[in-house]
Amino acid sequence: MKLLIDLGNSRLKWALWDGTQLQRGSTLKHVATAAGEEVDFAALWKDVQPPLAIWVASVAATALEQALGRSLVEHFVCPIRYARSPAAACGVRNAYSAPARLGIDRFLGLVEVHAQIQAATVVVSCGTALTLDAIGADGRHLGGLIAPAPALMRSALLDHTARLGDLQSAQIVDFADTTAAAVESGTWLAAVALVERFAARTRAALGTPPVIVLAGGGAKRLASLLELEHRIEPDLVLRGLARFADSGGV
Repeated sequence: MKLLIDLGNSRLKWALWDGTQLQRGSTLKHVATAAGEEVDFAALWKDVQPPLAIWVASVAATALEQALGRSLVEHFVCPIRYARSPAAACGVRNAYSAPARLGIDRFLGLVEVHAQIQAATVVVSCGTALTLDAIGADGRHLGGLIAPAPALMRSALLDHTARLGDLQSAQIVDFADTTAAAVESGTWLAAVALVERFAARTRAALGTPPVIVLAGGGAKRLASLLELEHRIEPDLVLRGLARFADSGGV
């Protein structure tokens, strides 16, 4: 049994992997943790049977990753592996000239969709950031884009404009008649426009319409706005990490 951990910018997700089934564990939000306050990882492991190995996919700050490592060492006696993006693994070829600079969450998402679909695919993750990656049927990663996700766009607007005030959530519309609706609609529809443009460019580059795969905490809301066909894949990073771990990271 392997313990798999996805440590993102705002939350931690974990699962147990027995080589066949992914047994999903709990989720821990850590984005609101006060500066200098230690995240309580210990509660996550209290009922977990000792695994044979632990694999971590982290895009979080170094200090948080180190705190997680200390918690794991205190609770388990087994190897701990930190997945990093390679030039190639599991049939996926990384487009980055410095492969390790590609976020491991993005690489693992590509690993999972390539194993599942083996067709031209656009992978969209809507979390703290909005990331987009294109991959061909042969596993060649074309590259991708990173933009603020709608919640981060909204926060940036509120932090850097004088008169927007404290806006409530509002319905997304094409023509807003309140400031709250204008901000809500503008941020989400900006994300939609970026996804649709990226999909069009991927189609032009690969000569075939790509499958669009959505993941992340904002996937469902983004899906409700997209006019292109798409599918939502939960736990994309954890399932990609399971494949990566079983391959030994190659």
